[in-house]
Amino acid sequence: MISALIHVARPADPDAIDPLADTLGALVAGVAAGLVGDAVIVAPSHVAAIHTVAEATGAKLVLRQHGASPWSAGAKAARRDWILCLDAGDIPAEGWIRILDRFIGTARPDMALARLRRPHAGLPTRLVARSEGVIGVGAPRAGDLVRRERLLAGPRFGNRLKPRSLGARLERS
Repeated sequence: MISALIHVARPADPDAIDPLADTLGALVAGVAAGLVGDAVIVAPSHVAAIHTVAEATGAKLVLRQHGASPWSAGAKAARRDWILCLDAGDIPAEGWIRILDRFIGTARPDMALARLRRPHAGLPTRLVARSEGVIGVGAPRAGDLVRRERLLAGPRFGNRLKPRSLGARLERS
């Protein structure tokens, strides 16, 4: 099982609730399949509408300190060993449950990071991804599946991690 961390960057934006609801709605299939065990919403400030969504869906709401990593803040509240980092509006594409479940079931103990594909990556993003495949990743980002203990250690990885590319991809609402 995994925990899903959903980062809401601008909670005061009136349009922030729809992307959050879309992401939470997409995770329901993962809950039904027994893959997603809990969800944590991470926001920089308290907004009543986000608190209401969290309560209605059974997700935990975590407020992060200014400048702190949303992934480290959310990992403290997560209950599973693997954490799927998402931005509000990220929607895992069809087949994601099978791919993540298979990865978690076969991952060696030294494997700590897997990466879902992002939509419509421009040339700079593709170049960064290619270089990270060679030199490793220094910090998590949305679309990463990370072992919880790595996120609890701090906002940056102590040593760079080689990401394993997954066949699953994320789409935007």
